[in-house]
Amino acid sequence: MPTLRLALSQVNPSVGDLAGNADLVRSWTRQAADAGAQLVLFPEMMLTGYPVEDLVFRRSFVAASRAALERLAADLAADGLGEVPVVVGYLDADGPPQVSGDAEPGHGARNAAALLHGGAVVTRYFKHHLPNYGVFDEDRYFVPGETLTVVRIAGVDVALTICEDLWQAGGPFAAAREAGVGLVVNINGSPYELNKDDIRLPLVRRRAAEANATIAYVNMIGGQDELVFEGDSMIVSADGELLTRAPQFVEHLLVHDVDLPAATEPPAATDLPAATEPPAARTAAGLRVVRGALDGVPPTPSGPPAVGGLIEPVADEAEAWQALVLGLRDYVNKNRFPSVVLGLSGGIDSAVVAALAVDALGGDRVVGVSLPSQHSSEHSREDAADLAKRTGLDYRVEPIQPMVDGFLANLSLSGVAVENLQARVRGVILMALSNQEGHLVLTTGNKSELAVGYSTLYGDSVGGFNPIKDVWKTLVWRLAKWRNTDATRRGETPPIPENSIGKPPSAELSPGQLDSDSLPDYDVLDPILIGYVDGDLGRDGLVESGHDPAVVDKVLRLVDTAEYKRRQSAPGAKISMKAFGRDRRLPITNRWREHG
Repeated sequence: MPTLRLALSQVNPSVGDLAGNADLVRSWTRQAADAGAQLVLFPEMMLTGYPVEDLVFRRSFVAASRAALERLAADLAADGLGEVPVVVGYLDADGPPQVSGDAEPGHGARNAAALLHGGAVVTRYFKHHLPNYGVFDEDRYFVPGETLTVVRIAGVDVALTICEDLWQAGGPFAAAREAGVGLVVNINGSPYELNKDDIRLPLVRRRAAEANATIAYVNMIGGQDELVFEGDSMIVSADGELLTRAPQFVEHLLVHDVDLPAATEPPAATDLPAATEPPAARTAAGLRVVRGALDGVPPTPSGPPAVGGLIEPVADEAEAWQALVLGLRDYVNKNRFPSVVLGLSGGIDSAVVAALAVDALGGDRVVGVSLPSQHSSEHSREDAADLAKRTGLDYRVEPIQPMVDGFLANLSLSGVAVENLQARVRGVILMALSNQEGHLVLTTGNKSELAVGYSTLYGDSVGGFNPIKDVWKTLVWRLAKWRNTDATRRGETPPIPENSIGKPPSAELSPGQLDSDSLPDYDVLDPILIGYVDGDLGRDGLVESGHDPAVVDKVLRLVDTAEYKRRQSAPGAKISMKAFGRDRRLPITNRWREHG
């Protein structure tokens, strides 16, 4: 039984940075070659970053992707790495975009994988299953492939697949079984959701059984706008054994020796044709099969076997915290902001956002501004100052009451209008600091508030990124407690004041104001919101789940009438199964209501 040393490169590409992403491939391939790898794998759309969205329609970008691939193959050979087979994802096209007037049936943009070897692009594979749910719109962008590429590497038949091919039964994995392959490579740009790692391993096991082959699953890490990719790369044997698993949320080279069945049938050719060339053979799964073999692959190194190790998944709160930190860090750094600024109220939401920002960027790149009004309590001011001292961020105090009074001297306002005026003055100050000093403004509204519209447009909602946009209020508290406990465990100062965690939440825009004056307690509110927003339950389903009908009616009315606010909110890292924005898309003008 041949042994193949695999290297799964769990790396962090940037959308549109073809040269930088190619450099990542070269440097990580060097590390893999130094470790004796015989096959190096990189994630889906590695060269272009993922997702590229409507850049797919820009023919200059497609041409640049194809040229970068050819150049990368030559550069790897020039680096002395030409003997090492490398699988890399990229954007390809075999015809005009499907949205153009000269589109050709069955041709267009392709989500592709290429095998590079000997300074050349040896063969290509086009993604077969195209997801069109949640954050994915791949039916809008790509044409599905209808060919399975099988390559003989060091005596083992290896099939190439991409991401969604793994998430659906049939297709490439059924074809791989009939083709008798020993290894299925699956390259991924699979976005993070809380507990997705618990779903992924059983899924890989099912596909391994379907293909009767070992699966090498490699996923990217990093943040891209609202999406976060957590890695969690792994190798699973044909009988379902987890052989090795990479850590989450960090770049990592997973090198592991895998014993695989020797190929039995002779390949159709030693020179692989392009994936678009139609071979005659078909499988029962309806895919054509292209076969070939590589010569000159390095032999399996002598000595002790390479063992990648097994990383156990972490607790939910630790996982979510790491995802939020990574999403914020990459949004700031990839968009080249030098620093961030946020309002520090002394409450739990701004405290958690500040702690996330310091973990992501360091205290020297975070500005926290206390913006007290006449209604701001002394304990809230003290809690904001305490957090700044604990985290080491740049702390400033800018009282807003003189500015509010200036407006009120010239406008006749009362009630909610005065409350919103205070929030908008705070927004103006934060945006002024952003303009003057170059900071990115972070907003601090949680998912529960966003759901029911408990925010002020152009006030507390103003800003460029919201780290907790997809975090329910009850989870905000859990994250705060976890972060403090984790700091204590490591002998560090807990970043979040206990007062911020323990006190009742309040916007402090009027005397004695509490969130509970306007909303149900969050322990009651969040389960209703989770059922309605994440689970798409209607009123009857929520009532049948045990929720009070009157409370359900109030909450659903608040959610339905706040869509216009959510549409104008800042982007934020997605960590749930259904985030506002990319996942949950509802019309603003909409008369449908869940009636009681």
